[in-house]
Amino acid sequence: MDDPGLDRDELDHLLTWVQSGVVSRQQLVDLGATPHDIRRMLRRGKLVRVHPGVYVNHNGPLTWEQRAWCAVLVHWPAALARESALPNPAEDRPIHVAVDRKRTVKPVTGVVAHRTPDLDGRALWQRSPPRVALEHAAIDVAATKSDLLTRFRVFADAVQSRQTTARAISAVLEQRRGIPERQILLELLDDLTSGACSVLEREYLLLERQHGLSSSEADGTYRQAPSAVGGASAYRDVEYRPNHLLVELDGRVFHDTSVARDRDAQRDLEASVTDDDTTIRLTYGLVLRDGCQTIRHVATLLERRGWTGTFNPCQDCAVP
Repeated sequence: MDDPGLDRDELDHLLTWVQSGVVSRQQLVDLGATPHDIRRMLRRGKLVRVHPGVYVNHNGPLTWEQRAWCAVLVHWPAALARESALPNPAEDRPIHVAVDRKRTVKPVTGVVAHRTPDLDGRALWQRSPPRVALEHAAIDVAATKSDLLTRFRVFADAVQSRQTTARAISAVLEQRRGIPERQILLELLDDLTSGACSVLEREYLLLERQHGLSSSEADGTYRQAPSAVGGASAYRDVEYRPNHLLVELDGRVFHDTSVARDRDAQRDLEASVTDDDTTIRLTYGLVLRDGCQTIRHVATLLERRGWTGTFNPCQDCAVP
């Protein structure tokens, strides 16, 4: 009988139902395998080496989940981290794992190890494969990005997965230390939570100033001006009062309910009917990714409504 000391039933369960066909040398030993048993399984092709001391039960291409298990086991104890712990990770990228900050691990091809403080407090060891909590992963990735739109998308994708909320990420971020530009990240999360748009408002104001649009009350432009729409109090993000144009800066990626969408649409409609104003709604992408084109469209709308100012193309504007 092959491998007489090996618990074959437990190994089959581990490979089939728990670890997607991946197993480590230490796990085999714990199940009763001897070095001779392991060499025989490798020789017969029952196991194939992927990393030192980590094997898979076939010789074909690895799935992403198998690569993830291999990365976790080669540095065990370890947990998926950063991009690899986010929803829908890229199939062809290296696998990121978190290890205890006191450890030094040898480099392994296709695996990026991050020494992490309080790993036990951040890791979800019961997950398959183990991974750091989504809130920590999103913060770690967003903190490495240089532009606001990419940072916002990291948080937005995490929230859209329905596995966490912007408030939950904010709560974790408040407790983390050593995060660069923490306040900006918190403001992005606040935008995502409530649509308050502190970051988005600043970026839109910068676009106005760069391109010569009126941006002060002296020119008839008001920000967060109180109003009553449909008998309810409201605040308008940007109001070009002489030109009857309202700009709503929408930092929320999606509305929680269809009722919320209807409420915004009703407010826009009633503003057009009762105040003869036109309302446009701008998102993060329109402001941060396509800002020059967006502000050019806003200027065109203002010109149609009597604005006599001059649009000033900036150095980033496309040359006609």
